[in-house]
Amino acid sequence: MFKRIMLLSVLISTTAFSSEIDLKSKKLYNKTAYIPSQCYTKTTNNANENILHNPCFSCHVKNKKPNYTLLDDDLQEAYDFPSHALKNRWTNLYKDRTKQISKISDKSILDYIREDNYKNKDGEIILKSKLENLNKDWDFNNNGKWDGYIPDINFKFDNEGFDRTNDNKYTGWRAFSYQPFLGTFWPTNGSTDDVLIRLSKEFQNDESGKFDLEVYKTNLLIIESLIKQKTLDIENTDEKKYGVDLNQNGKLDIASQIVFNWIKPKYDMKTRKIYDFSMSYVGEAKKLLEDNTLKIAPGLYPIGTEFAHTVRYIDISKDKKIKMSSRLKEFRYAKKINWNTYAQLNNLGLADIKERHDFPDRLDVYLGNLETGLGNKRGWYYQGFIEDKKGDLRPQTYEETLYCMGCHSNIGAIADSTFVYQRKLEKGSYLDGWYHWTQKGIEGIPDKKLPNGQTEYVRYLKENSAGDELRANDEIVEKFFKKNWEKDAENIEKDLITKLEDPKAILKQEWKFKQKELEKIKNDISYLILPSEKRAITLNKAYKVIVDEQSYIYGRDVHVKPAINVHKELKAGTMTHLQKVEQ
Repeated sequence: MFKRIMLLSVLISTTAFSSEIDLKSKKLYNKTAYIPSQCYTKTTNNANENILHNPCFSCHVKNKKPNYTLLDDDLQEAYDFPSHALKNRWTNLYKDRTKQISKISDKSILDYIREDNYKNKDGEIILKSKLENLNKDWDFNNNGKWDGYIPDINFKFDNEGFDRTNDNKYTGWRAFSYQPFLGTFWPTNGSTDDVLIRLSKEFQNDESGKFDLEVYKTNLLIIESLIKQKTLDIENTDEKKYGVDLNQNGKLDIASQIVFNWIKPKYDMKTRKIYDFSMSYVGEAKKLLEDNTLKIAPGLYPIGTEFAHTVRYIDISKDKKIKMSSRLKEFRYAKKINWNTYAQLNNLGLADIKERHDFPDRLDVYLGNLETGLGNKRGWYYQGFIEDKKGDLRPQTYEETLYCMGCHSNIGAIADSTFVYQRKLEKGSYLDGWYHWTQKGIEGIPDKKLPNGQTEYVRYLKENSAGDELRANDEIVEKFFKKNWEKDAENIEKDLITKLEDPKAILKQEWKFKQKELEKIKNDISYLILPSEKRAITLNKAYKVIVDEQSYIYGRDVHVKPAINVHKELKAGTMTHLQKVEQ
């Protein structure tokens, strides 16, 4: 009897991390997995509750049309969760991985991350072969074929960032460089990553339907201008070739800019057609736009736009520089399949507000499965592949993909459900921003300038008083904050209280940074966002523990010691005590 009880105990303790995962299951452990772990961050300081930390402004900001995620900046001020989410189910946050990591040697983890799990030794895409010869455990609807995206990026780039096949043909994918999004996406916080874009064939072809590289490059720039809603400098371009007034000067000549000057097009009641576009695509896409087969609007991608995003370990080159690993942690994919007008998007935003008001505990529901991915209700589907216990890529479960949906649906920081194309580097940067990180690293990229004269990464440090949402990155604190900064802040506060001043307001002005170190970030973000060799190796080991456990549904945050700056449980109506920060 005692042995049976012991056996049952062992089974129960290992069930949560069983390597035998039912990939087709849609049963949820965490029904609000779309609320990421970072949203449970404690905004008050454990040592002094008058010291506040605001990483929340990174995502939750006032919307910019046509992103009708209304009132999102209010979430800086409160933990506005449905009741199910009041308990933090990202339990991997509380784990101490010290013992597990100590068993992994530096050599073994470096050997592991340098092994390519995307392509085999013959240069063939491993997942492509597996998905074309489908395992029944991956076949959600049992129809004998994979109904989602099959990876087709060769990761072989030319000097313009275009991906090429082994016989030098274009795959349509193009890599671009960017300033990584704040906090979590900095390599110093656990992972390297890249992003590629591909437009549908109509945007790659000339008016006769033949592939034209210059047409494709021009359309990518036009869409960049529309997404950023700003004028872009470009190489001199003959507008007569395309019949489009790119520089908006009223004639077809040589354009050195794509001028963002959107004027609402006209509508013919008789023909029911939209016409007289102030901005237009070029090539075949221009013809289809004029036929109203394609749509165009500021802040929106055309139907058929695809993004690929690989998340990787942190490798170290022979000359001791941080670089992307050959091994992929994840392969994330998104495709826009439906067009929503401004009015439709606004209605979605208003409906979200009404639902939160009328049914505050109702959970978000996203349709889809492991094959097709999940729809975000705004025209996009998201799908992913992640490491299995052996380190091979497998499809993500419904719940593992649900993890991605909140950030790609309902926050103010996105543009048409995406984060990065609006952060792409522009003309004047290396290769005008069209390159993959394997061609050139992050070194030398300047911090993003803000309208108020600040720079983005420096502002993040000042608002958050840390280099990550969980305030667990000691390396950044050591580098950019003066020693005993919490004690210094307490002393400043006591001094200000005697003067009847507002300590919180003044603290932000008096915060003790190493100003010389902050200045370095403005010209080179790598000084902030790249880890030391020691930290990189440690974080690689920490994530490998999660892979071995296959415990992704309990959190993917890369850390060694338990996180102490997160709420394990919240009461309804809990406030952050923060003041809103504008983007």
